Amino acid sequence: MGCVPGESILLEQIAPFGDPISVKVSGYSLSLRINEAEHIEVEIIN
Repeated sequence: MGCVPGESILLEQIAPFGDPISVKVSGYSLSLRINEAEHIEVEIIN
């Protein structure tokens, strides 16, 4: 499991103290710590 370049990512939830976060990628939910999520580059699409 993981993220690959060009994959769409949807932020689902943020824990009460901000860590971890839950994102939806490739049809599944992925929990990431903030320091892991910092390595993902995103482009916001409206």
